[in-house]
Amino acid sequence: MAGMVAGVPGQGGAAWAVLQYALGLQRLGHELLLVEQVDRLEPAAPRFLAIARRFGLNATMIERGSGRTAGQAGPVEADLLLNLSGVLTDEAVLGGCRHRVFVDLDPAFTQLWQAAEGIDLGLGRHHAFVTVGRAIGTPGCDIPDCGVAWITTAQPVVLDEWRWGTRTRHRSATSVGHWRGYGSIGYHGVHYGQRAHSMRRLLEVPAMTATPIELALAIHPDERDDLAALRSHGWRLIEPGSVASTPSAYRAFVRGSWAELGVAKEGYVASRCGWFSDRSVCYLAAGRPVVAQDTGFGDWLPAGEGVLAYATGEQAAAALDRVRADYPRHRRAARALAEDVFDSDKVLARLLSCL
Repeated sequence: MAGMVAGVPGQGGAAWAVLQYALGLQRLGHELLLVEQVDRLEPAAPRFLAIARRFGLNATMIERGSGRTAGQAGPVEADLLLNLSGVLTDEAVLGGCRHRVFVDLDPAFTQLWQAAEGIDLGLGRHHAFVTVGRAIGTPGCDIPDCGVAWITTAQPVVLDEWRWGTRTRHRSATSVGHWRGYGSIGYHGVHYGQRAHSMRRLLEVPAMTATPIELALAIHPDERDDLAALRSHGWRLIEPGSVASTPSAYRAFVRGSWAELGVAKEGYVASRCGWFSDRSVCYLAAGRPVVAQDTGFGDWLPAGEGVLAYATGEQAAAALDRVRADYPRHRRAARALAEDVFDSDKVLARLLSCL
C-alpha cells in the first residue's frame, strides 16, 4: 500500500490515517510493503524509516524521478496495491502491482478536482475505486462519480493502538486540523470550501457552552482577522507542532482529551458526501465522545450517543452540554461505536472482499 507518512513533516494525524490501513492489513495476516513516494529522499527518509521501525512495518521510500530508494530494496511486486489518495504515480512501481486500487480520502474534493477542474488524478491507472465518502455515487449526492463505480468504506482504526484511557490531560473538547488545506471549488453554483469557511459560522459556540474548547489549529499568522475573531470569541488555540507533530504525540493528545468538537471542511458539509473523519474515529476508539459537524454521516452511522451531530452553533453547544451531563455513558458509547463500525479487522476484511 502507498500513502503519505513522512513526506510532510509534523503531520502526526496524517501519518495515522495511513498507519490504520497498514497496521490493520498486517493484523489480518497479509504480507505488506508500505511505500511512500517523495520529491526528495532527504530529509524525509529518516522520519519515514523511524516510523516504519516503530510499528514493525516493511517499508520503502522512493524518490520521484531518480528512482532512488530508502528502506527495503528491490523491485516492488504485489497482488494488490491500495493507493491512498493516488499518491503513488511511479509507473515502474505501479506496473509491478497486478490489481491497483485508488482509495479516496478526500471525498467530494477528489471527484471535483477530476471532473470539474480537469486535474488528472490517475484514475485510469487503477482497476478499482474506493472512497470514504459513503454517499458518493448515490442519488442523494450531487458530486460527480467521474464515470467509475465507487466502493464505499468506513475509516478503519486499529483498536489495540487506541486503548481506552481514563486520564484526561486536556479538560476540554479538542480537535486537530488545518484552517485551510487546499483551494476551494465552485461547482454548479455551490461553494465547496475549507474548514475556515465552516468555522466562521461557528464563532459563537464557546460563548454558548460551559465546555472549554481547544483546537490544535494550523493557521497562518497572516490570517490576522480570523485569528482575532477566534480568540475574541473564546476559542483557545494550541500550536499543532506541540501536540501532534508525530504519531505518538498525536495519539497522546487524542487519548488525553475530554472529547472532540469536530469542524469539517465546508466541502464535506455542502456535498452531503457522508464523510466521517479518521481523526474522530481515533477519539471514539480512545473512548472520547465526538461532537461532529453533520456531513450526512447520520445516514449510515448511528448518532446520538458517543457521536452527536450538529449543523449550527447552537446545536454544537447543546451537544457538548449533553455529553457533559452524562459523560460516562457517552464514553462507553464512543468506544462501542469504534468496535462495532470502525474496527480495522472488520472494515478492511469487508473492503478486501469487495475488491
